[in-house]
Amino acid sequence: MFVSLGLGAITVIFVAVLATLTLLPATLSIMGDKVNKFRIPFIKQREVDDGSEHGGTGFWAWTTRGVMRWPWVSLVLSAAFLIAATIPFFDIKLGSSGVEDLPDDFRSKQGFEVLSSEFGFIIGAVAEVIIEGNIADPETQQAIEDLKTALAKDPAFGPPSELVVNSSGDIPLMTVPLTGGAQSKIAVDGVQVLRVNYAPAAFTGAPAEAHIGGLTSEEVDFLDTTMSYQPWVIALVLSLSFVLLTIVFRSIVVPIKAIIMNLLSVGAAYGILVLVFQKGFLNEIFGLQESPVIEPWLPVMLFTILFGLSMDYQVFLISRIREKYDETGKNTAAVAYDIRSTAGIITAAALIMVAVFGGFAAGDLITTSQFGFGLAVAILVDGTIIRSVLVPPTMKLLGDKNWYLPGFLHWLPDLRVEGGPPAGADD
Repeated sequence: MFVSLGLGAITVIFVAVLATLTLLPATLSIMGDKVNKFRIPFIKQREVDDGSEHGGTGFWAWTTRGVMRWPWVSLVLSAAFLIAATIPFFDIKLGSSGVEDLPDDFRSKQGFEVLSSEFGFIIGAVAEVIIEGNIADPETQQAIEDLKTALAKDPAFGPPSELVVNSSGDIPLMTVPLTGGAQSKIAVDGVQVLRVNYAPAAFTGAPAEAHIGGLTSEEVDFLDTTMSYQPWVIALVLSLSFVLLTIVFRSIVVPIKAIIMNLLSVGAAYGILVLVFQKGFLNEIFGLQESPVIEPWLPVMLFTILFGLSMDYQVFLISRIREKYDETGKNTAAVAYDIRSTAGIITAAALIMVAVFGGFAAGDLITTSQFGFGLAVAILVDGTIIRSVLVPPTMKLLGDKNWYLPGFLHWLPDLRVEGGPPAGADD
């Protein structure tokens, strides 16, 4: 699943970049000045900005002047809010939503509840115990009976079936009903106990081994695989982001700040996701269903997508600041001018994506609802608090140190995204 999603995303981005470098310029060339022929009514033409630290008019100019006037206040308050929003993430419980998490008006859930109340277990939600070894040996037979006895005492399991032997007569299968849905927490916990405790204890010393399969076992393995690869994915994304931003902006301060801020926005999204879905805080106001678990693939998926989108905003914003700084040599004025110049564009783009992902969040399925809500919250936070409130004061407080590059890295190629040579450089 992750491989196909990754390849699909890479292909889409490659095609989009190719179209941007070929189709878009050709279209603009054909249209010429007609591209600006029609104007949106009731929208005033933007006034000329003098490029100073306190220049400009409108909401974003006013906001920028405020956060730049009291940089420490803006920095502390915005960072404190994002850190506080991240705290619930540390209580996250991962697991897949099952039929029991469907809306009450779904007929499949109604059938689930009938089966659960009348039979005590769910048809199809089973642990499959496959025994490999000398099944004719008395010790193996005794191990099977010991396993059945242990399972009968655990309320997580229903009565085991009779052994079904394959055509060769050497591999028997025993199915054990689970008292919850195949992906429910009680079923997952039961399979884990079966694998770790019951099966090894019963077959110790027997000339056979028990393997646990089934849909719930697949869920356990999927969760374990996702968690084992997640640190590597995060390390790879952070490393590549640092290297690429260092080369593009010829600074080690900019990429470090970008990574910290992106982690803050992702952490806040994680925390709010847990707070709303898992803890049920304001979930009814948002029209969302409470869930005891967060989908296991969601953290790594949200991280990669959000980090990519955040870096997109970051490159767009910082490249404009660097362009103005190279032109004037004035860091504070460059930050103020380009924040107020790009804030409206960034926020508009963020609101478009929030609306798109809000459609996912409004769905009936917990899986897509969590996915859409997490993306919408993170993009909203990133496009407003991070870019408009947190970035300006940090850029101002650091001053020219924003563009610090150690001497031993001066051999790096100059791959400026925008602009010409630094201010004062010879033609």
